[in-house]
Amino acid sequence: MRIDTTPIAGLLVIEPKRFGDERGVFTETFRADALAAHGFTNPFVQDNCARSEASGVVRGLHFQKGEAAQDKLIRVSKGAIFDVAVDLRAGSATFGWSYSVELSAQNWLQLLVPRGFAHGYQTLTPDAEVLYKASAPYAPSAEGGILWSDPALGIDWPIDAAEATLNARDLAWPTLAQWVADGGSA
Repeated sequence: MRIDTTPIAGLLVIEPKRFGDERGVFTETFRADALAAHGFTNPFVQDNCARSEASGVVRGLHFQKGEAAQDKLIRVSKGAIFDVAVDLRAGSATFGWSYSVELSAQNWLQLLVPRGFAHGYQTLTPDAEVLYKASAPYAPSAEGGILWSDPALGIDWPIDAAEATLNARDLAWPTLAQWVADGGSA
């Protein structure tokens, strides 16, 4: 697999090698030793799947705090998403920076999002299915978030905010500035 670094330390884009023949395609979607060669050694303990029925669905920007903080390895098994990670690590030279990449069932790309980042995505196709590994079990009491549409993040969402579908919780997250003013930590 090919592993590319991004302008934000620890955030990796992974492209698995695909092997095809008359039967179809085979690929390794995860290799601990390949990630370890890039400095990531945390074990994954939970697999998750989220399916969205329409394009324009936004999930995020979420994170887990404290002991429940999660590293995530995101991939798409059906459809396509615009995937986003925002650096919330205290003292990071790239604090508040966002990085985005299209992940799809066609391009097979994956994004490794380290703990200390907010993560979210917008579906680009109907029936998008997102699979991800997490390094800590989900803990509702440790959940946090940043408002997906905060202009300070500089995220160029592909589907207009007026056409996006979000739940009430994701619409109520604070902006990055509000989160910092409230003593935010990820």
